Formats: sequence, structure tokens, C-alpha cells
Amino acid sequence: MESSAEPIKWVLENLNYWVVTLFMAIESSFIPFPSEVIVPPAAWKAITDESMNIFLVVVFATAGADVGALINYYLARWLGRPIIYKFANSRFGHMCLIDEAKVQHAEEYFRKHGAVSTFFGRLIPAVRQLISIPAGLAGMQLGPFLLYTTLGAGVWNSILAVIGYLIYRFTDIKTTNDVYVLATHYSHEIGYGIIIIAVLIVAFLIYKGTKRKK
Repeated sequence: MESSAEPIKWVLENLNYWVVTLFMAIESSFIPFPSEVIVPPAAWKAITDESMNIFLVVVFATAGADVGALINYYLARWLGRPIIYKFANSRFGHMCLIDEAKVQHAEEYFRKHGAVSTFFGRLIPAVRQLISIPAGLAGMQLGPFLLYTTLGAGVWNSILAVIGYLIYRFTDIKTTNDVYVLATHYSHEIGYGIIIIAVLIVAFLIYKGTKRKK
């Protein structure tokens, strides 16, 4: 816990656009780092002083997420499935909180939902960081991949920024660390809510498709 607490503490004490971009790139790659540490506190800081702008926080966070997603995409595309799964089963993979089951889950999600999964996948806990891997393994075209990734990451970062704003608006919290703790709680709830909404949308589309065939 101490090893992860130090980087989190440093980020919370040194928030600026470049820190947001760098650590969102890390969060979006295979290195585990929670986006709740970055965007809600940065959005909260943007409201409390003039050193940052909340809209630019979302822009830089999304750019960072794109960079991290592209790292996963190209690694998967260049290395291929055997090496990716070997990495997932390695000690270093486990240190990055990746294992074979998680990669399989991301692949299954991608197979079920196709290219659009790179959009919805960015909104779903436990899939968000890994959805770029099956996209790379499947050889998904870069243009659509980057478009869906940017849209999905943009929506997620906007949600986190709104959480940061609401924490400023409706609480008396005075530190970025407290913002991070509270944002983590609410972002998990929102993530599960998004899963339910995504399932309902997919079910509706399947129902409409079946009805049309009849």
C-alpha cells in the first residue's frame, strides 16, 4: 500500500495539465493507476483557483487516455496473443493487476460488441484499461479505434470532472486527497450504473433487430 500511496500523494500535491496527461496515459495503459486520483481532484482544483480550467482538464485527461490506449493497442498488435497472454500470466503482469482471466474477459467483451466496445468499454470498471488489447489483437483499424476511444474517454473524464465540481459545490472538503477518496466512492457507483445502461441499450438494439427480421 505504501508504494502506491507515494505516487498518489505526489500527484495530488502537483496537479497541473501535464501531470493530468501523463498519469491518465499511465492509467489507460497496463500500469494500474486510478483515474479518480487525477480528474476529480484536478477539476476541483480548477474551480478553487485559477491555475487550471475544468474544460481543459477534461481535454488533457482525454489526450492522456488516448496515449495510454494506443500503447496497449500497438503492443497487442505487434506482439500478438501468445506473448500478451504470457505477460498476463507473468509475475510482472500480476504486479500490474493483469491476469489471463481479465484479458479473456476484455476479449470476450470485444467479440460480443465489436468496434463500439472501445467506446462502451472505456466506461466500464475492470474493462476500461484493457479494452485496447483485444482491439489491437483483432487488428481494428486505427481511425475508428481512436475515435471510439476518444469519445469513451471523453465521456468518462467528463463524468469524473462533474464529480469534482459537485464535490466543490455541495461539500466542505478542503484537500485534493479528500476529493479523491469521495470521488472513488461515487465513480464506482456510476460505473456500475453505466454497465446497467449499456446492457439495456444492447438488449434494446437486439430486440429492434429481431423485430425487423420478422
